[in-house]
Amino acid sequence: MAGDDNRDRSNEAPLLKNRYYENCPGCKVDRAKALNKGSPLKHLLNIWMLTMCTTLPISCIFPFIYFMVRDFGIAETEADIGTYAGYLGSSFMLGRGLTSVAWGIVADRYGRKYTILLGTIAITVFNTLFGLCTSFWMAVSTRFLLGGLNGSLGTIMAYCTEILPEEHQAKGLATYSSAWGIALVIGPALGGYLAQPVEKYPHIFPKGSLFDKFPYFLPCLVISAFALIVLVACTWLPVINRSCKPCCLQAETLHNHKVSNDYNKHAEALENDITEKPFQKDGNLFLNWPLMSSIIIYCVFSLHDIAYSEVFSLWAVSPLELGGLNFTTDDVGDVLSISGFALLFYQIFIYPTMEKACGTINLARIAAVLTMPLLQSYPLIAMLSGFTLHLVIAIASVLMLCVPAIIDTCLFLLQNRAVEQHQRGAANGMAMAAMSLFKAGGPALGGAVLSWSQKRLNGSFLPATGTHLVFFMLNLIEALGVLMMFKPFLAERKEQLQ
Repeated sequence: MAGDDNRDRSNEAPLLKNRYYENCPGCKVDRAKALNKGSPLKHLLNIWMLTMCTTLPISCIFPFIYFMVRDFGIAETEADIGTYAGYLGSSFMLGRGLTSVAWGIVADRYGRKYTILLGTIAITVFNTLFGLCTSFWMAVSTRFLLGGLNGSLGTIMAYCTEILPEEHQAKGLATYSSAWGIALVIGPALGGYLAQPVEKYPHIFPKGSLFDKFPYFLPCLVISAFALIVLVACTWLPVINRSCKPCCLQAETLHNHKVSNDYNKHAEALENDITEKPFQKDGNLFLNWPLMSSIIIYCVFSLHDIAYSEVFSLWAVSPLELGGLNFTTDDVGDVLSISGFALLFYQIFIYPTMEKACGTINLARIAAVLTMPLLQSYPLIAMLSGFTLHLVIAIASVLMLCVPAIIDTCLFLLQNRAVEQHQRGAANGMAMAAMSLFKAGGPALGGAVLSWSQKRLNGSFLPATGTHLVFFMLNLIEALGVLMMFKPFLAERKEQLQ
């Protein structure tokens, strides 16, 4: 054997079969996955924590964005507030869409941990600055930079599939999607309860204080403090290559070894079908139809989900005469908090049984179809009042939150299994870029359609009159996504990849 290859020579026969190398962090992760068959609780907690931190800034603005835009004084009429709120909501996703592919390449070249650390720093800094904005365009610029400098989300998805054994990958991605869904609820709850604290909690936050001058700073500050805690905790993410300096940027799941010719010949003599996957020639990701089909469907549902989130919050706080519910930010926070706890219960206790009975893709199709009539009934729910209104809208919100978690889990699995490890960061970056560009249009589209629908309350037929119109448009997007989840459009790669 050549003396300069860094193979671990203990247990020679098994290691030859799997090609583990002593100083390769990727090999050490693969070996740890092969030896550890128990529940990967530590990794699931890491995934949960990182996803929550990355997602909270996206959604925290929904309950107060209407009032924030109103306070900026840029909208000429009350009905125009939704349009400007849509632009502000879109700026984050536009920034992320323009940079996600580059962050994916960085994650493949320099490491997963490096990308996650930089993204968490961006959250800590720019989310804090957003709470201190005093003008509309300052707020748009800050949200754009927050999205553009945060490339963690796609990297976390790659981390899910690489750090966990195959039998736990679905659980890891379910943890990711449930953390995403719950953060999309906890974020608005924080925004709803903590925005305008001087008005809500005058005994704690007096007039003339910092939070009186910046009424939307407190929820941003709380989320930034959480991001700072996560940033410190990121230093304990498992770094397998202990020979590196503490500041080493090498990710723990990437392979860094080179294979000697002598070792290749010896290994090929023992097992002819072994290939060194991390060093194969890169394939064209755009020609990988299992990957591209799942990304396209992901984009369609992402457009629907972010538009729904924007529309629901704006519609809920709109006046009764415009077809809204006339909710306060506290009311929106109550509804979304209930939805978050229900989603957590569903993901832990109900989803595994339903997924096993129906299959991931079939369950996603069924759930998406069943929620369409529910979504169209929202304007009718607005005719209720009192406790009945709050109960029915809470149930509807729970159902509308569970569906994206189901669909996203299915599509995450398809995306990450469609490529090999050395392309997984770029593939997830591509998915994040495409999804973010679609989501950038979601708030703007939803806000504009809602404003339009509130200006034409006396149309001649229901789907095109008042708030019926905006929910009808959301259902058209949902229906397109459902149709695309069937063959021949949706393709699935059957063979298991590293």
